[in-house]
Amino acid sequence: MNSNNEDSKNNTNAIINCPKEEKDIEQEKENEKDPVSYEIVKKDHRKYKKVVIALIIIIVLFVCLFSVIFALLNIKNTTMAIGTTINGIDVSKMSIEEAKNKLQEYYNIEKAKTYILRYQDYELSITPEQIELSYNIDKAVQDAYNIGKSKNIFVNNYELIYTKLFNKNIDVEVTFNEEALDKIISDINLKLPGALKEVTYCIEDDQVVISNGKKGVVVQEEQLKTMLLDNIKKSDQTDIEIPVQEVEPDKIDIEKIHSEIYKEPKDAYYTKDPFKIYPHVVGVDFEISLDEAKKLVSEEKDEYKIDLKYTTPSVTTDKIGTEAFPDLLSHYSTTYITSKVNRTTNLKLAAAKIDGYVLMPGETFSYNKVVGKRTVEAGYKEAGVYSGGREVDGLGGGICQISSVLYNVALLSNMEIVERHNHQFLPGYVPAGRDATVVYGSLDFKFKNNRNYPIKITAYVGGGVAEMSIYGIKEDSDYEVVLSTKITQTLYPKTIYEESSSLAAGKEKVIQTGKNGCRSIAYKTLKKDGKTISTTVLSNDTYDAMSRIVQRGTKGSSVVVETKPSDNNDDDNNNSNTNENTTENKVDNTTTTNTTENTVQNGIE
Repeated sequence: MNSNNEDSKNNTNAIINCPKEEKDIEQEKENEKDPVSYEIVKKDHRKYKKVVIALIIIIVLFVCLFSVIFALLNIKNTTMAIGTTINGIDVSKMSIEEAKNKLQEYYNIEKAKTYILRYQDYELSITPEQIELSYNIDKAVQDAYNIGKSKNIFVNNYELIYTKLFNKNIDVEVTFNEEALDKIISDINLKLPGALKEVTYCIEDDQVVISNGKKGVVVQEEQLKTMLLDNIKKSDQTDIEIPVQEVEPDKIDIEKIHSEIYKEPKDAYYTKDPFKIYPHVVGVDFEISLDEAKKLVSEEKDEYKIDLKYTTPSVTTDKIGTEAFPDLLSHYSTTYITSKVNRTTNLKLAAAKIDGYVLMPGETFSYNKVVGKRTVEAGYKEAGVYSGGREVDGLGGGICQISSVLYNVALLSNMEIVERHNHQFLPGYVPAGRDATVVYGSLDFKFKNNRNYPIKITAYVGGGVAEMSIYGIKEDSDYEVVLSTKITQTLYPKTIYEESSSLAAGKEKVIQTGKNGCRSIAYKTLKKDGKTISTTVLSNDTYDAMSRIVQRGTKGSSVVVETKPSDNNDDDNNNSNTNENTTENKVDNTTTTNTTENTVQNGIE
């Protein structure tokens, strides 16, 4: 115990007795020599410290006072802080209204830009308007205006000084209709040169015809979507190369095809309370066994045919009378030139496949499956189609008029559209945005019966009129449907000059007159008791301008302006200028549009 106390004492003495530095010793000696001077120095030092402290206090008070005055003045300021930019656009000293006007002017120009998507010979132009792109200008301007106008004056001063010295940028939020963009990209995927062909099948008379798939390219959709949006947001390059990848098609699943085709025969009937229709079902099955079908499709072939056997029920839907489909839901008609015999034949064949077709609630109608493959065996003729930007003969030419009539009659009865594609060129028999092109094996037209009761489609072609009607049962939830189209831009044709050995030097011959294209937006308006309930966008479509083709004598000069041909041949030949007189007539809860069109151009209806 004592030992510890002694150690502690020794340590204390060691600390107390530690030697002073030489300068401290010398200073003490000087002070002892002149104690008066020493006191004076001490007083001066204290006075100096007081002055410094006073200056600091004055400076702090001055800064605080300045900050308060500076902040108060800027709170009352109705313009943007100096150095403020919105998406890189300088809005310094602008009012909210001035900044909005400047940004609106800028983004109106941005929205009008055209972006070109390319892959080999395929080209598609797209505008921000087509994907309903919008910029939240109001929020961006308000965020910019709020710089230096918070409740904390010190934060305000910091923001104002920082913004003036280093600038501060506010980003503009961008929104778009993702569903519209997905549809455009999906449409591209079907029209690319060398596109993937998946396995398809259809029923032709007493056979199921299965077409094998073919390896091809598909769009890398997410990558393309990102590239397009980045370029739009950054106002970057307008030419975009479509990213693709090559993929193999799925193998033929004969069991799945059989399960989709197979049906047990059922008689048609209906009940009155509640009123409900049960249409007949024709029994369908393979003529051969499933094992034999598997062996057949295992062979390496492009196409396979399997005979079918049908069993007709004793009571069919048409035998239960008009009570099954008492109400006209919609009607639409177009005209055609009867002198074009081959084309007329094609129209009648396609319409006959659809006439009388009954679609149950929830079921989807597929044009390609119902109409079938356009073949010589099926009776189809060569008629005008467009391929590579010009008219050529193609099997089944013209039947897109039937798919387009069906599209309109489905719209007018407010059916759900599942798949629809516009033509490369503007057709002459329906308004822009109201056509539906089909190509067997790739482009289809599909719609779903979204009603509570079955519908029946009637189709007729004759006397220069192609028309369709949909019959069913009216419902309280039905609307009057009005269709309209807005042309947003006109596209003008180019001229292609071609050498011709059949013409003398210096002579020219026009072999195809040009035709304007356009960009359009189609709308569907629903009305109830004369009041508009809603208006929705059906589609944003682009129709290329058709080039003017002129032949020159072989000794003449030749200037070739290239066009971008389509890889697909539309099953259609009605792409011409139109004089169109349209009247809308209400048919109960729908609108029927009767269209009279008189068109002549290069012999193409």
